[in-house]
Amino acid sequence: MKEQLTLICLFIGLLANAQDTPKEKDSIPVLLGEVHLIKILKKQLETEMKMSVSVDEYLASSDNISFIKRGAYAWEPLLNNMNTERSIITIDGMHIFGACTDKMDPVTSYVESNNLSKIDVKSGQSGGQSGATVAGSIDLKRKSTPFGLAKKWNGNYQSGFEFNNKQFFNLGNVAYSSDKLVAEGSISYRKAENYSDGNNNEVNHSQFKKFNTSLGLAYKTSELSSLKVDAIFDMAKDVGYPALPMDLSLSRAIITSASYKQLFEEGMLRVWDTKVYFNAVEHNMDDTTRPENLVHMDMPGWSTTYGLVSKVNLHKANYSLEAQLNAYNNLSIAEMRMYPQDRSERTMFAYSWPWVTTRYAGLSLNNRWDISEKSSLNFGGSLGVNYNHSKYVDFNWIFHPGAPQEKTRFLPSLYGGYTLNLNQFNFSLGGGYGQRAPSVSEGYGYYIYNSFDRYDYIGNPNLENETSYELNASAGFKNKKMSLQAKVNYFYIRNYIIGRVLSMGSPMNYQSIGVKGYTSLDYATLFNFSINADYSILKDLHWSGTLTYARAQDDNDGNLPFIRPLSYQTSLHYSYQKFEFQTSVNGDFEQINYSPEYGEDQTPSYSIWNLSANYTFHINNYKAVVEVGAENIFNEYYSTYADWGNIPRMGRNVFTSLKFKF
Repeated sequence: MKEQLTLICLFIGLLANAQDTPKEKDSIPVLLGEVHLIKILKKQLETEMKMSVSVDEYLASSDNISFIKRGAYAWEPLLNNMNTERSIITIDGMHIFGACTDKMDPVTSYVESNNLSKIDVKSGQSGGQSGATVAGSIDLKRKSTPFGLAKKWNGNYQSGFEFNNKQFFNLGNVAYSSDKLVAEGSISYRKAENYSDGNNNEVNHSQFKKFNTSLGLAYKTSELSSLKVDAIFDMAKDVGYPALPMDLSLSRAIITSASYKQLFEEGMLRVWDTKVYFNAVEHNMDDTTRPENLVHMDMPGWSTTYGLVSKVNLHKANYSLEAQLNAYNNLSIAEMRMYPQDRSERTMFAYSWPWVTTRYAGLSLNNRWDISEKSSLNFGGSLGVNYNHSKYVDFNWIFHPGAPQEKTRFLPSLYGGYTLNLNQFNFSLGGGYGQRAPSVSEGYGYYIYNSFDRYDYIGNPNLENETSYELNASAGFKNKKMSLQAKVNYFYIRNYIIGRVLSMGSPMNYQSIGVKGYTSLDYATLFNFSINADYSILKDLHWSGTLTYARAQDDNDGNLPFIRPLSYQTSLHYSYQKFEFQTSVNGDFEQINYSPEYGEDQTPSYSIWNLSANYTFHINNYKAVVEVGAENIFNEYYSTYADWGNIPRMGRNVFTSLKFKF
């Protein structure tokens, strides 16, 4: 604790010192509810500490995204400290739904950092453009090569190794650009063994293998229009989850789309962009690698989605409007198959997702009015229709007799905000209102085992829409030497959906201690605060830091689970000729506002020190960068509030990578 107090005092001292000698940094747009991740304009996703980051590691650098970790692969992103049921995660606006009832395949697991250009994160109802949400939206933007580049062929290749878990990876991209045709592709492969914790003990079942490839073709149909087709194929095998009683044998996804874009030179209408898409996901959890289990179980799942996204942009004088139509159809199926020790016989079969169809159609309007050069007004909303149908409703009738086989819900959303720029200061103030429908698991799940609190969960088709009321504000200062930005938001959520112990029913999983049913609290509240600072100490020496805090309670003033404690990140970056050096410290304070009712326990504070360096050189006119670094240098043993079942994090990890660009 003394070490952390020292670090925070250093952080505050640097902030105070920064106000005397400030700096000019790249301008950061201040858009209400929109979170711009660090270095968003880089040509590839990377952080200052590490070139070879995964999508999860990159997202973790944002101050309002955290993760639930059940292993070393496919972390579950929490936006504004809310789970994935309350957020929308898309790829280029396409809705994709995981096929795992344990949420071991979030949308972020089906892409790689080398086929993405940026990630757009919008907070609260400003993220409702793609559908009904409470927490906001995360849109993973694929790389898109422009037509008519002077250099027809370009690409890059990166390879590296991480010593703790013996992870070996290869990432490659290539693109061709002419006046009429663009072709681009990517390929990646990662293979890792079990990692070791800070006590140098091997964490069993933490290995993984991942292959990802993508292809895009675009044709310029006229000077102002183009047609594009895209495809992503992702496959993971032999993925271990040390926090769960079973592992992943195979996960694969095919994600395809075709889009048409038309630009207009005259009139209010500026852009019309329409896309049709299809994706299919298969996910197979099994425990064949866990001989200690008394009863064996397989949990395969399938998710199939096809949809449409069509949007238009209008602009006149100081007013702009974006209207977007979203429609999709999803079928989610998940099974439970129990076996005795002799797996040639099957003793039980059930649908944990009983063939649930979800259809959604919604129209959103997003407006911006530039009142003056210094102020603007952002406002908009959406109206969506959500329809669910359960093919095997008998499973729902066991706990909810007479529950309807189908359900239609109307989901409205409104938001507005005002931004003001006064010389070196900026301010924003906004609010929002929105509703979301229960997820497939919340509405129709049947005996979904939660190894965190060791309860089987039952869905409820009769749940009310969850309704969110939101307030947000920000204030910032920027000059030639430094920038400082503070953000805060507050959510009051009625009919908050969460699991509560049922008096009826017996657990199906032999490891369960009871049965919980999804129910609605009267309300819950959630408060998030962050402060970000950047300061140029010298021309080539740059410091940045972040503090975040969150607090969430239910209607009885009890703590909600997986809420981030006071946490911090602070880093230094130094450049010297062709060398770059980076060092950072990050950590959490003690988690004192934990929730035993939902399976949480108290987690201690921790601090992690990281260090890296890279060197840029040229080989036959090709640019190359070599990097070496170490994470958790002091090999600290720790587990955070978001580590499922208190699994320990990775100990000291030395990494190296080499990247060529042509």
